[in-house]
Amino acid sequence: MYFANGTAPGNQSWVTHFVFLGFSQDPATRAMLCVALSCIYTLSLMGNSIIILLTALDSTLHTPMYFFLWHLSVLEGCYISVTIPKMMANFLSEERTISFIGCALQMHFILSLGTAECYLLAAMAYDRYRAICSPLHYPVIMNPTACARMAAACWLCGVLMPMGKVIWIFSMPYCGPNEINHFFCDIHPVLRLACGDTSQSEVFIVLISFIITVFPFLTVLVSYACILSTVLKTTSSQGRHKAFSTCSSHLTVVVLFYGSACAMYLRPKSSHVADIDRVMALFYTIVTPTLNPIIYSLRNQEVKAALRRLRGRKRLPGTI
Repeated sequence: MYFANGTAPGNQSWVTHFVFLGFSQDPATRAMLCVALSCIYTLSLMGNSIIILLTALDSTLHTPMYFFLWHLSVLEGCYISVTIPKMMANFLSEERTISFIGCALQMHFILSLGTAECYLLAAMAYDRYRAICSPLHYPVIMNPTACARMAAACWLCGVLMPMGKVIWIFSMPYCGPNEINHFFCDIHPVLRLACGDTSQSEVFIVLISFIITVFPFLTVLVSYACILSTVLKTTSSQGRHKAFSTCSSHLTVVVLFYGSACAMYLRPKSSHVADIDRVMALFYTIVTPTLNPIIYSLRNQEVKAALRRLRGRKRLPGTI
């Protein structure tokens, strides 16, 4: 037997499920948000699927840069699939609940995919550094085996590094209330519901978040500092333009992702405001994965050319 808030009666009461408060209680507003989310979800899946298809089918894109872009697109498609479908279901439902185990799994997948993206963006920055600063040794250093190992390491870091954080959070006692003032199981909204002193947990969480985000971010900064130094020494304006054009898309994605993630997870608890946190979470969980394929397709001539070749290949069987 359980109370309405999902806790068990008696001296020890434990939360068995959580309730998302979301953005609005108005049915009309929730319906509009659901329609908007469905459009965003479809657009994001289509964009990332196109990049996955192009990088797999077009031989000119079988390079380390597009190998990592393929992984990034797969990751982004998984990332939004962890949050948006559940959000849409909550907007259409009056209950808006998630089980205790389901909440832990959702948090783990979000943190795992976010961590993997941190390291994948660092790997992409290192690839650009080698391509621009060591062009003669680039094919040897960034060989297929090395690229596969780097990609596997990114995914492995994503799976393992947040695991201790999630276990720590959900091993704490939750005795009510069970209403999460958010639209998915994020760290700080869930931790607010824990019973007892959470100060040690918050220090541990900030420390792990620092390790997860800062190390790959420093790799990106050092890589681009070396790239900038090399490019500025180039006398050819055409060479400088080509170098900057190959890095601009990746650098834009780095700024969007790291900026929002660091602002969200490296702040002290006292600075977290529920309304602001929801907007920031929307940005890095939904907006950024939707913009990434657009950024890479609109600012990348090779992707545009591959798309034209794919369209031509599809029309070819019907031509005379």
